[in-house]
This record gives sequence, structure tokens and C-alpha cells, in this order.
Amino acid sequence: MPRHVLDEYWIHPAARSAIAASHRDIVEEVQASVVDNRVVIIGMATIPMVAGARKLLDKLNVNYRYLEYGNYLSQWRRRNALKMWTGWSTFPIIFVDGMLIGGFQDLKTLAESGELMTLLNAERIS
Repeated sequence: MPRHVLDEYWIHPAARSAIAASHRDIVEEVQASVVDNRVVIIGMATIPMVAGARKLLDKLNVNYRYLEYGNYLSQWRRRNALKMWTGWSTFPIIFVDGMLIGGFQDLKTLAESGELMTLLNAERIS
């Protein structure tokens, strides 16, 4: 089921420019990391689910890139750009081979089923 996103037709051209420019740097940094790394975790400080995802991957000896953006009191506007871009509303935001898989519980489910290691043992599709 596709996510509802406001059609560009209904966004005034001046607003389109503002939307495209809003914290574009953070989105581009994440995009580059997703291209360069098989597993990327995007998080923020003091979030137990972020720590849990990192601990699980460490336990499985899976290499990953961790990007941390602030905490509850800082960088929330920048993090909001990532939420809008991905459509994922909580942290961590986790990518495997360029695909958003969700958060910690989703990672845990993939790991427990063996699908995570199957994905990572397969040749990466670019």
C-alpha cells in the first residue's frame, strides 16, 4: 500500500523550493552512506532502540555505518527532514543494501528469521 504524499501539483512552486532545500545536507549525507555501506543505522543519542540495534549487529559481527543526529533536545528539525524523506517516524531508521527495513524491531525480526544474514550473504545489488 503506497504512502500518502501530497502531489507536487498541489504545492506552490515557491514552497517546492523551500521543501527541497530544507536540511538537504542531512538527507544527502544519509543517501551517500546508504550507497557506500550495506547497513546504515540512523539514530540519536540516548535512545534505547538505537543502542539495541547497534548491539544486535555487533553481536552478529555485521559491519554497519552509524549516523547520529542530536538528542531529544537538539537537531530535531534536521531529523525531521529524514523522517519526511523516508516516511519512517521513529529512530533508529535502518537501511540494508539500500532498502529501508524499518527500526529495531524490524531488524530483530529479520535477524531472528535468518533473512538478515541471507540478505547480507547475497551479492549486493546496486
